[in-house]
Amino acid sequence: MYRQSALCCLIASIIVLQACTTVDPYTREEKTSKATTGAMIGAVAGAVLGIATSKDKKKRKERALKGAGIGAIAGGGVGYYMDVQEAKLRQRLENTGVSVTREGENIILNLPGNITFEVDKTDVKPNFVEILSSVALVLNEYKSTMIEVAGHTDSSGSESYNQLLSQQRASSVSNVLAQQGVDGVRIDTVGYGESRPTAANTSPAGRQQNRRVELTLLPYVEG
Repeated sequence: MYRQSALCCLIASIIVLQACTTVDPYTREEKTSKATTGAMIGAVAGAVLGIATSKDKKKRKERALKGAGIGAIAGGGVGYYMDVQEAKLRQRLENTGVSVTREGENIILNLPGNITFEVDKTDVKPNFVEILSSVALVLNEYKSTMIEVAGHTDSSGSESYNQLLSQQRASSVSNVLAQQGVDGVRIDTVGYGESRPTAANTSPAGRQQNRRVELTLLPYVEG
């Protein structure tokens, strides 16, 4: 839970040269930080897991995309393509609680668990479906964007329970996007359970931060 092997190299090289910019969903303040090369490449490796797992999977994905009439972006146009998409997403998601982060040519949407799901539930909250619908409107406009939907939990409870919960929550988000017209061939869905925390699980604030679904948007690049 996308694309040609050249994409992995392209993304890695771009990300090494790029800073990460994030807009705080509550203060609307833009923050910029220079991530280390190793951490950035590690993040990309996770993001493109669905694309680069195997040669056969990549070929199947490419055939499916071609069958759906989804074309790749010429390399020179990737930056502008993602810039415009990012701007539209930031506009639509302002004051929603969803943060927008740019990493190289990837866009990451962080959907906090407390605004997306009820406690220990896997169905998307009805009022959050409208927010996902806004995301889908942009994704339907930019059809050469692939989407990884990844579920994450804190470390409370058993590892197996957290793994299942993360998978089910990611699937719920993917289903809402599909219901809003996003072609399923563009979406990879994965649950990481408690294995990828962004904060320490030793405090309520840290655990809340770890309960999330992340949408990683990646350009489908030509060649």
